[in-house]
Amino acid sequence: MRLVTSPGDLPLLGPEASASPRPYPPARRDDVVEELAVGGSTVGVADPYRWLEDADAEDTRAWSAQQDALLAEHRAGWAGRDEVQGRLRDLLAAGSVGVPVWRGARRFSVRRDPGAEHAVLLLREPADPASPDGAQVERLLVDPAALDPRGLTTLDAWQPSVEGDLLAYQLSEGGSEESALRVMDVATGEVVDGPLDRTRYSPVAWLPGGDAFFCVRRLAPDLVPDDEAQFHRRVVLHQVGAPESEEVEVFGAGRDLRTYYGVSLSRDGRWLSVTAAVGTDPRSDVWLADLGEGSTAAAAPPLREVVVGEDASTSARVGRDGRLYVSTDLGAPRGRLAVCDPSDPGPAAWRDLLAERDDAVLEGWTVLDGPELGEEPVLLAAWTTHAVSRVTVHDLAGGTLLREVELPGTGSVGGLVSRPEGGSEVWLTFTDPTTLPHVHRYDARTGELELVEGPPGAPASDGPEVPTRTQQLEVTSTDGTTVRVLVTARADALDADGAPRAGAPLVLYGYGGFGISLRPTWSATTLAWVRSGGVWAEAGLRGGGEEGEDWHRAGMGPEKPRVYEDLEAAADALVARGWTTRERLGIYGGSNGGLLVGAALTRRPGAYAAVVCSAPLLDMVRYQLHGLGRTWAGEYGDATDPEQLGWLLAHSPYHHVRADEPYPATLFTVFDGDSRVDPLHARKLCAALQAATSRPVEESPVLLRREADVGHGARALSRSTALTADVLAFLGERLGLDVAQVP
Repeated sequence: MRLVTSPGDLPLLGPEASASPRPYPPARRDDVVEELAVGGSTVGVADPYRWLEDADAEDTRAWSAQQDALLAEHRAGWAGRDEVQGRLRDLLAAGSVGVPVWRGARRFSVRRDPGAEHAVLLLREPADPASPDGAQVERLLVDPAALDPRGLTTLDAWQPSVEGDLLAYQLSEGGSEESALRVMDVATGEVVDGPLDRTRYSPVAWLPGGDAFFCVRRLAPDLVPDDEAQFHRRVVLHQVGAPESEEVEVFGAGRDLRTYYGVSLSRDGRWLSVTAAVGTDPRSDVWLADLGEGSTAAAAPPLREVVVGEDASTSARVGRDGRLYVSTDLGAPRGRLAVCDPSDPGPAAWRDLLAERDDAVLEGWTVLDGPELGEEPVLLAAWTTHAVSRVTVHDLAGGTLLREVELPGTGSVGGLVSRPEGGSEVWLTFTDPTTLPHVHRYDARTGELELVEGPPGAPASDGPEVPTRTQQLEVTSTDGTTVRVLVTARADALDADGAPRAGAPLVLYGYGGFGISLRPTWSATTLAWVRSGGVWAEAGLRGGGEEGEDWHRAGMGPEKPRVYEDLEAAADALVARGWTTRERLGIYGGSNGGLLVGAALTRRPGAYAAVVCSAPLLDMVRYQLHGLGRTWAGEYGDATDPEQLGWLLAHSPYHHVRADEPYPATLFTVFDGDSRVDPLHARKLCAALQAATSRPVEESPVLLRREADVGHGARALSRSTALTADVLAFLGERLGLDVAQVP
């Protein structure tokens, strides 16, 4: 038996790590050691639980069933679990609404009614087409629950045709996360095309007339190796109702198999824009085609480079005014919007319409240029400052700032949807930590923002309302970087200056990856915890997008440990400032955030009393071999490269488990249908922690919660509340909060 170390005597998970005497399900430790090139050396990397990678193996099934039993035993003792699920249902009872998409007088939008498991897609249109401003009727177009009463089908995406007569929509069935695309005749509800398989993550760009659309499809399985079936995408032109054999391949052959593509068309159908990015890399290339230069029905149109080979993310589309609008972080990590003539689309011709700002990150934009605005068309832009939304109005010709829109509060804006044919109005959603998302309309004629639609019901109440307060704290990370933390607590737990009265059970949530920002938004999870007297904190860590692309890259690749340092700084500050104590501090993260908390608990086991690690990445040596892992090499590093493998080994949670450490109580949550992050990660670290922890199971349990027939993302409401109830009840049990308590 060998203890294997990396260069610098960094301890790795070794086969001789002592077996825990605690009553956990037995998990054999195989003497699997792989010799890998790390930097300039060959290093043996132990992997004693590799057998748990095979979910269908008899040993794995038996081990998983025993984990189910262990979880059930502990869950039976979690006080308030059923009560908190009821509270979550009450908080979500209002339902939800989405920003509308317009096609002439037709209004498409999603809505979840009170008590419904899924949102549905609705159409609202004039009762009399000859009187578009008269009485309106509403019709149901797509209802996932009606299609599948089991609740396992989700509506992933939808796009009406230019005229609004046809609807392309994508469904995943059976918890598979594998979208198939169908086309519906909006007038009759009849499916006139599809299902088109292999269209997961596909955009849809309709040609005028509705006879065809551009989309993205993976190659057929018989054309690629078995382990590459999730890759090899191509941009194609699909004729509605025609077989796949008649599709025209437009772009993608010969490119990196991990490439994702975007497609969009100008409203008149003349200009096709194609975007390509390898995996989730923060850089993209853009091409533009004038469809007048070639036949779109028989051959791929010629594509002209807009920007190719630059280390930046860019998108482009031709507007109704004939200008090419280019949104990019090229030379502007916080984003900028440029314009040029589409006949000369390269960077040298770009002219900034919205220059980069040093106090905000550009998040979105739309144009209002309807005839009712006369000679004064405007541009609306959405920004965030330290993750808090702002909306500004600019002169369309030159980008001059005209005014800032007064938002309802300190929160988050989503949408910015205008009419595709032009107009004076834009629709958006607004939410803050105490307000459900509502739809608002901004009218450039008046400069007013008006509330037009809220959730269809009202949240049920289990007692009098208790005011909450959210504030943004600043903490200093290891290298002196300022990190911002949003903290939400009951107002009666704070003094007049907003400081905590006493250390409370506190959950610190983080993500820190892929340029994704944590914003101040309404959350039933947060409010259920806070309503019982806990504190909820969310840290805007490096790796996210809160401060732009530089902030993202400061937590990528070899800099990934900076993200963990930021979380540690936030945790230390919350303890030092009296918000909580070590004994009442928990951390929570999912997906990339699962990697975050997995690293946190192995770096400083005694720093946290409880950890919730959901759908996590944890074995960073082998993450590219499973799920969509190989698409994330640009974010984390490539384990096949000796230098980058060194980065990964430096923080891979599975490889930093040490025997006889006081590991905190940990709940792993995984989903058998997860096609992005394989549940094997959680199984392997769960087994390793159970074997290594010095704490008895009754004092600090390490538990695995698994769920069948559901994937990484969308799910039925009842499944969401059941999962969150388990998470909050576990945290309440470990941190000393009675989650059944109400004011």
